[in-house]
Amino acid sequence: MIDKMLVMGILNVTPDSFSDGGLFDSTEKAIARGLEMMAEGAEIIDIGGESTRPGAQRTSQDEELQRTIPVVKALAESGAVISIDTMRAEVARAAVEAGATYINDVSGGIADPQMHATAAELDVKYILMHWRGHSVDMNSQAIYSDIVADVKSELSVQIEKALAAGISRHNLFIDPGLGFAKDAEHNWELLTRIDEIVELGYPVLIGASRKRFLGGDTPLEREGATLDVTRGLIGKGIWGVRVHSVAPHRELISHG
Repeated sequence: MIDKMLVMGILNVTPDSFSDGGLFDSTEKAIARGLEMMAEGAEIIDIGGESTRPGAQRTSQDEELQRTIPVVKALAESGAVISIDTMRAEVARAAVEAGATYINDVSGGIADPQMHATAAELDVKYILMHWRGHSVDMNSQAIYSDIVADVKSELSVQIEKALAAGISRHNLFIDPGLGFAKDAEHNWELLTRIDEIVELGYPVLIGASRKRFLGGDTPLEREGATLDVTRGLIGKGIWGVRVHSVAPHRELISHG
């Protein structure tokens, strides 16, 4: 049984992420923010160099590497536990070589056919998210007969592929992919029935932070609703929450 949820801090080294695009788009700013999140109690820092907001165009692999690897290296050397948020096997490999110990693949291995084998070879933690397509057209794929049953089924397919590629069961984590090819009602249904995702038997990461389905006109206006989601997950066997604001979530979980 999960004792207390951990907090994964989001560090987007991008100019165009939906909530904090441009705030930490230089190596220096990103490292400073990462150190700040460590001080606030983040157990893992998730570093991403490619925006996955709805409608976003893909970043080139070279650009993604240039954005992320210096930040991964500096924060890992400072003692942080690092997750690389990438859909590319070669970026994952470079990040692990620079000190990352988690790969957070929002495509669950679909975007890059080499990802599962690479994660298995590197023998690091692998977070497999439910995903149906790239940001540019994912909203058109938000069609389900039963959102929870369908997500469980599609996650299970990718889990089997990951295991078959050699990823160890103890290295595998899952994420239902809130906001990815899902309408607001889909996201809320997944949260309401999150126990059915937990039943798959793998540690579950939830990434609801500041997403559009929470309401509000701007991402910052969704901070209170993000905290409400975290509050509602306490005691439900969730492994971790992936959030933009570390300190309030750490405090909430500690006193929850």
